[in-house]
Amino acid sequence: MFFMGTYTPKLDDKGRLFLPAKFRDQLTEGLVVTRGQEFCLTVWPMADFMDLTRRAQEAPVTVKGARDYTRFLFAGASEEMPDKQGRITITPMLREYASLERDVVVIGVMNRIEIWDPARWAQYSAEQETKFSELSEEVFPGV
Repeated sequence: MFFMGTYTPKLDDKGRLFLPAKFRDQLTEGLVVTRGQEFCLTVWPMADFMDLTRRAQEAPVTVKGARDYTRFLFAGASEEMPDKQGRITITPMLREYASLERDVVVIGVMNRIEIWDPARWAQYSAEQETKFSELSEEVFPGV
């Protein structure tokens, strides 16, 4: 199971988002929406979020970075089940964190989905585009 592609759905007046049709079948067992890096939101299929949870539980509570990361990740998490139309609700707190209003950008990133404010996505993409085109070493061995 993996996600890929870029889509531009809109949030409705109730903060609901239509998931791209190509993603819906992979999310029928439920999902978790939470804060991601670079002020986007991350959507995890429930099984992948549970794997992430197990890995986080293995981190020692004596490591401050692990405590900080898990607090922020889990405190903002929202468990969702897509409705019959393929919509999920983005909580007000998560919309505020990612600066989401009506227009959004939804991207597939292998095992997760990210939801971005269009202006932030455009800025991030512009910054990364040159870096990506100039990579001269293997980022992933064998790729």
